[in-house]
Amino acid sequence: MLGDIRNPKLLYIKGGLMLLVGLMASALLLTLHFDWMTAILLATAVWGFCRAYYFAFYVIEHYIDPGRKYAGLIDFVKYSLGKRQKPH
Repeated sequence: MLGDIRNPKLLYIKGGLMLLVGLMASALLLTLHFDWMTAILLATAVWGFCRAYYFAFYVIEHYIDPGRKYAGLIDFVKYSLGKRQKPH
C-alpha cells in the first residue's frame, strides 16, 4: 500500500479533482433531470453531507475528543459505535 500523501501540491491537485468530480456529476444529473426541485434537493444534499463531514472530522477532533484522529469515515463510524457502547 502507498502511504499518506504529504506533498501540499499533490494535496491541492487531489482536492481540485474531487471538486471537479462533484461539479461534473452535479452538472450531468441536472442535465439529465433538470427541474428546480432536483436542483434544490441536490444542493441541500451536498450541503448536508458537507456539514456531516465537518462534524465527523473537525467538531469531534477539536471539541469532543481532541486526542482522537481518524483514518477515514469507516474509522469514525467504528469509533462512534465503540463510544456509545461504553458507559460514561
